[in-house]
Parts: sequence; C-alpha cells; structure tokens
Amino acid sequence: MSFVSIILIAVGLGMDALSVAAGAGAALRGNAAGAILRLSLSFGGFQFVMPVAGWMAGRTVADLIGRFDHWLAFLILAYIGGNMIRGAFRKGPAGGKAVDPTRGFQLLLLSIATSVDALAVGLSLAFLNVSILYPSVVIGVTAFGMTAAGVVFGGRLGRRFGKRMEAAGGVILIGIGIKILFEHLFQ
Repeated sequence: MSFVSIILIAVGLGMDALSVAAGAGAALRGNAAGAILRLSLSFGGFQFVMPVAGWMAGRTVADLIGRFDHWLAFLILAYIGGNMIRGAFRKGPAGGKAVDPTRGFQLLLLSIATSVDALAVGLSLAFLNVSILYPSVVIGVTAFGMTAAGVVFGGRLGRRFGKRMEAAGGVILIGIGIKILFEHLFQ
C-alpha cells in the first residue's frame, strides 16, 4: 500500500476527530495546552489502536461490531453534545466554567466515537494482507495533528462567541452523530 493511500485513509478517518475537536475547543473557549494534549493524545491513540484491533479481530467480530458501530457513535456524540448544550444554557456568568470534554468519561466516549470506523479499516487491511503497524502509526499521528488543529480553531471561536459557541459545539457533535448514522444506514 502506498504512502499516499495511507495518508488519504488517515485524513479521511481524522475528519471526524477534527470536527469533534473543534466542538470541544468551542466548549472550552480557550486553547489550554493540557486540553489540546489530552484530546490529541486520546484521539490519536484510539485512531492508532482501533485499526490494529480490527486487523486482529477477524471477520466475525468486525461484522458484529459493524452492525451497531454507527448507533454507538451517534448515541455517544448525542449524549455529549446534549450535555454541552445544557451547559451553555445553565445560569451563570458568560465567562463561567465550560463543560470540559477533554477529561474523564466524556474523553473516553469521544475517543471511541471518533475511532470506531478505524476498526473497519484495520479489518480491510487484514484482507489485503497489508502489515498494520505502519498504517496505524500514520493514522494515529494524523489524527493527533488534526485534533490539535480542531481544538485550536474551536477555541478561537469559543473565546469570541462564549456560551453560544458551547451550544454550537454541542449541536455540531449531535450533527456529526447524525451524519455518521445516515452514512451507515443509507449506504
């Protein structure tokens, strides 16, 4: 498999991470290095591990996961997006504490939701008899970079528009979940 093909796959997989990271950055309303690093490492790490897991899983497990992965991603993104929207409308000062999707259980859920498709990519690479380590590293590093860029971009918008941007970030997450659901249901 050529490097160009691997990069194209990595960018395609990283688009959800980029979009979700922009929504998370908007909720944070800032570009704290710790938040950028947490989200980027988590998304990049999951994007690295999921193709390896798909490659190792075999046809039976991947078919089972493929039947509901889109629903899982949708539910996770809708849940976290809903929390962000609720947080935006809580009473308090406009500069009040925002929901931090880069910590704890929300970080884990977002990481899973943005990397489920990478599992199927790993399975596809196994069918093509392609070694998995190199593509997984490229996918993980690409997701890391795209996530960092998304958080920075979303953070700039969040600082400018405050709680409205936190609500918009939640709507974006829900929209991404709906997009994933429709892509899988109407293929």
